Parts: sequence; C-alpha cells; structure tokens
Amino acid sequence: MLHHLQAPAATDAESEAQRHAYNAAFHLLDLNWHWDPATFAAIRRYGRAGVKSWVEQEQPHLLRAYTVDFLVNAVEVTQARCLAAYERQEAKKSGDRLAA
Repeated sequence: MLHHLQAPAATDAESEAQRHAYNAAFHLLDLNWHWDPATFAAIRRYGRAGVKSWVEQEQPHLLRAYTVDFLVNAVEVTQARCLAAYERQEAKKSGDRLAA
C-alpha cells in the first residue's frame, strides 16, 4: 500500500536526522536499502507499522530467511543507536561553537 501514498517530502531537521539514521542503520546492517524523503514521509506517519509494511512489500524475499519482526527490530534498534550518536555529535558541535 505504501506505493500508492502521496506523502510530502520530509523537510524539517528532526525528520531528516531520523531518515539519515535509518539509512545509516541499513548500511550498518548490510542492507542495500535507502529511503528518500518522500518514502520516509510515507513510512514515518505509520511508525513501526509503516516500517513493517515497507519490509513486507519491498523486501519480501528476506522474509524467507527472517521474520518481519526480527528485521524491523534490528532496523529500529540500530536506527536509534545511529540517531543517538548523531544527536551527541550535534550537541558537541553546538557546545564547541558556544565555547568559541
């Protein structure tokens, strides 16, 4: 169903940070996936259920080896780690700018 959603591209900084964290997670998990802003906007509005639906629709071949919940959990945990690292890096940059 996500193919047919017409969602606006994510433009705010928080949304972009989350999207980049997902793409970083895919890289770390050795998944050849990439979400552009429009795809992420369509998925994001449904939260975890959107990620699950995307995996089921776009990567069904992986479901022969893994359960969808395993894949979604792996992505979500890794994305959270990537986002936290990005936020720490941004906070450090802000602190460095304030000290200068």
